[in-house]
Amino acid sequence: MPYRDYTSLDFEFPEPGILRIVFNTPGRLNAVSAAQHQDLARVWGDIDRDPDVSVVIVTGADGAFSSGGDFSMIEEMATDFEARIQTMREARDIVYGVVNCSKPIVSAMAGPAVGAGLAVGLLADVSIATPSTRIVDGHTRLGVAAGDHGVLIWPLLCGMAKAKYHLLTCEPVSGEEAERMGLVALCVPDEELQERALAVARKLASLSPSAVRWTKYALNGWLRTAGPIFDVSAAYETLGFSGPDVREGVASLREKRRPTFTGPADS
Repeated sequence: MPYRDYTSLDFEFPEPGILRIVFNTPGRLNAVSAAQHQDLARVWGDIDRDPDVSVVIVTGADGAFSSGGDFSMIEEMATDFEARIQTMREARDIVYGVVNCSKPIVSAMAGPAVGAGLAVGLLADVSIATPSTRIVDGHTRLGVAAGDHGVLIWPLLCGMAKAKYHLLTCEPVSGEEAERMGLVALCVPDEELQERALAVARKLASLSPSAVRWTKYALNGWLRTAGPIFDVSAAYETLGFSGPDVREGVASLREKRRPTFTGPADS
């Protein structure tokens, strides 16, 4: 099994040919650590080369999908240039890794879906949410530009007006609303989430592998065409991590208060 070296992600095969990746950070709503961010950046290549994998399911443990990057990783990025550059490179590898992975990917999202985890959830080929799902792109609340996936995929999924509203304001989206606005493919009851994801994976696995993979590759040409837009957003996000607003954003989140941003407004 080529996944034994991954220490921050759980892997299981519920059925032959179907690989399930589980975000599992107990007590922290599956927050993404620096180690998990690194693992998410490199796992798609291993999956692409694994002849035993036909379809991937990505989900979270304990009723949560992913609550985004943990504070320690964010604080390191705010104070360490090399950490910022490494994280930007990993963010790029996560996005392009999911987009270019030949195997179809199904996401099963319940509870909070934020940050790098949300990037995988929304870039998946079939995204499934539940009424409990709470999708949030919180970059501007943190004090940085929306850069890990939002500028790339939200306008294509739900239109520019909705994308601007949610990416600029950080307004949460429920699972039902996400389905209505086209942000996810399906919204199913919480108790049916895992079985529905498995049923979709079975369906994909039963079809012509080459036809499914070539169709995915062709469809994702829309995302590759928008690659320069994503690259700019990732660069602006990384630039923001060197400024004062992200430090205030983290502090206000830790202290559960409204932020007072003082960064330049004329950029």
